[in-house]
Amino acid sequence: MQFSENWLRTMADPKMSSDELSHLLTMSGLEVEEVEPVAPPFTNVVVGHVREMVKHPDADRLNVCQVDVGTGTLLNIVCGAPNVRPGLKVVCAKAGAELPPGADGKPFLIKVGKLRGVESQGMLCSARELKLSEDHGGLLELPDDAPVGADFRDYYALDDLKFTIKLTPNKADCLSVLGVAREVSALTGTPLQAPQSAPVAVNSDEKLPVKISAPDLCGRFSGRVIRNLNAKAATPEWMKQRLERSGQRSLSALVDISNYVMLELGRPSHVFDLDRIHGGLEVRWGKAGESLKLLNGNTVAVDEWVGVIADDKEIESLAGIMGGDSTAVSLDTTNIYLEAAFWWPSAIQGRARKYNFSTDAAHRFERGVDYATTVEHIERITALILEICGTAETKIGPVDDHVVNVPQRAPVKMRTSRAQKVIGVPLTDAVVADIFTRLALPHTVEDGVFSVTSPSYRFDIEIEEDLIEEVARVYGFENIPARPPVAENTMRIAPENTRSIFAVRHQLADLGYQEVVNMSFVEAQWELDFAGNDSPIRLQNPIASQLSVMRSSLIGSLVANVRYNLNRKAPRVRVFEVGAVYHRDAAVTDGPLTVAGYSQPQRVAAIAYGPHADEQWGQPTRDVDFFDVKADLEALFAPAQLRFAKLEHPALHPGRAASVTLNGKVIGFVGELHPRWLQKYDLPKAPVLFEVDADALQQRDVPSYTEISKFPGASRDLALVVKQDVPAQELLDAFAAAAAAAEHGRIVQAIVLFDEYRGIGVAADEKSLAFRFSLQDTQNTLQDDIVDALMAALTDAAVQKLGAQVRK
Repeated sequence: MQFSENWLRTMADPKMSSDELSHLLTMSGLEVEEVEPVAPPFTNVVVGHVREMVKHPDADRLNVCQVDVGTGTLLNIVCGAPNVRPGLKVVCAKAGAELPPGADGKPFLIKVGKLRGVESQGMLCSARELKLSEDHGGLLELPDDAPVGADFRDYYALDDLKFTIKLTPNKADCLSVLGVAREVSALTGTPLQAPQSAPVAVNSDEKLPVKISAPDLCGRFSGRVIRNLNAKAATPEWMKQRLERSGQRSLSALVDISNYVMLELGRPSHVFDLDRIHGGLEVRWGKAGESLKLLNGNTVAVDEWVGVIADDKEIESLAGIMGGDSTAVSLDTTNIYLEAAFWWPSAIQGRARKYNFSTDAAHRFERGVDYATTVEHIERITALILEICGTAETKIGPVDDHVVNVPQRAPVKMRTSRAQKVIGVPLTDAVVADIFTRLALPHTVEDGVFSVTSPSYRFDIEIEEDLIEEVARVYGFENIPARPPVAENTMRIAPENTRSIFAVRHQLADLGYQEVVNMSFVEAQWELDFAGNDSPIRLQNPIASQLSVMRSSLIGSLVANVRYNLNRKAPRVRVFEVGAVYHRDAAVTDGPLTVAGYSQPQRVAAIAYGPHADEQWGQPTRDVDFFDVKADLEALFAPAQLRFAKLEHPALHPGRAASVTLNGKVIGFVGELHPRWLQKYDLPKAPVLFEVDADALQQRDVPSYTEISKFPGASRDLALVVKQDVPAQELLDAFAAAAAAAEHGRIVQAIVLFDEYRGIGVAADEKSLAFRFSLQDTQNTLQDDIVDALMAALTDAAVQKLGAQVRK
């Protein structure tokens, strides 16, 4: 929002400097992004009057002018501008004037000199030479009533400043000079001088038939017929200045007046060429197949989601967004229909963006525009039109006001005690009442509870916190003291049997994985492919059409990360993610970190693709496999012992996938990606991945002391032949159970599977598994008979429970 400081001060003029005013607005929530002078410094420039003009005797393109600058003596000035003529009021830089710097950065000094032998005692200036605009087509022409000899800076109000404020979406009431003036008045106590216009005398009873067919689109529609205008009338200089200093370009008188009132009062309006309207107007939702050529030249398709104003023949305007080309006013327009309406914000929001453009009208209507003052604003626009474009034959019809569905404001309650607690200041009812009065918020108070009814121009007051915010910003954020927290801020020591999730991240990084952060929103197809989830949690308003569901697994995102890197020629990818997944769970209730009906557990997942290690001379190149990633997973949980069991998972290879169990509870899975997804997702090789519960990873056993043996250890190898469907884990379990039951089982320190053999000497349906037993006693030197007896017991357990045979 950009506006002229002088314009603002016509409505509220506090006794403070521009810098103080800027600071005041910023501290009240209207952040002033920039304060810029409307013109650079220059001196000794006045209003001149060209009295006489003759051709230069030695130059065809130059003229010698006699210019009156109010000193009683005419100045002889040589000028080459194409629009110079006798009787013209101009901007004259007298000798000694200092104009804004040129391209070299140095001020331009005006001196008495000769041009082609004729003395020139000054210079007639264009807007570009004064750095007022880029227009250099001729001299800057001033109105005929410009006072000769007056300082041009004072006459043109060039000591004015342009304020640019950054508004949050809730402050739509400040999208006008009047809105900002209300704020200044409330903050400083300065009286508000709002623009006033008495109702214009009506001399015609003509009305245009209007029908509102969509009350959910338009709540109020006011209009007026005006005939016999002069659209060619020039826009007054004062209005042009205010428009230009607010970032608007002057177009024509009728358009300028509409734009001016929008900036002044915050009311977008539209002026139709009455002679181009066929019959009456209907306010309705669009229909599929309809189209409209807009004022900007674009032709857009309309559907049932977009509101329109249509006549008996065609669509004439996009409701609350932009008018149509067919009824646009021009310099030949003589009869108009003036419209001001209240459009429901929800009926305008997103519609302009649908067509990839934005307008000042849509920007205001989608945030909320005063629904109670359409008639008053029609009168204000009418008065300006009559003043600027009116003729002796102008006919003005009555205001035709249709009110069908305007907001019904319920009072909002605010407790003074609650405001004190939130703001941290001992406010009284009297202080709060004064703030609400200054903000023009109608209110009542009883037992420290205020009941406030929001004005028609405010759409941001709905709950108690909105009122507390109003109190805080008018009280002054800089007046709120800085106090330490009431509660003691103490460090909480995590239990010794847990570790931080940050430690898990660091350990994964140490294992060669790089962390990624993905969106929790994923494609629905990923959920079906990688989690077998055909009923995912869907988003009501996804940020992108493809990211429409909440993930129940991290796999899809990690596969996408691999694809992204492969498309950029990365041959080796190892990434991990720590993040939440989302499941339906009726047992979950609302809480500080929970949402009823949904569980949001943290998961840790990683994926490895390509070579096991970067190419090097020390080891042959091979692709990563299941056992590499399984080893990383075991290292992540060490010293805890994981158990693995065969698993069927929709994302994983049926023969190269396993569930992960810790302390009897399944906490995740590990495996190679299924071959069908390699083809579907264009992966030349199979990545290997795992996903486990973050809570399980954070649990650690408390360290305990174990005596270090002073006696030498021993090892024994045992090769057993078993059926191929017997997992190695069952043999390990049998050994552990036998060792626990044996008299000297404590000497078994570790059991490791170090070899698997299939081939000659072993039946086709069998396999040979070789185990190494590490044995050590902390009390005595190992005796052969004890070791042999123990190994016999372990072997017998495998033979008895699993039908194993000792390999010869």
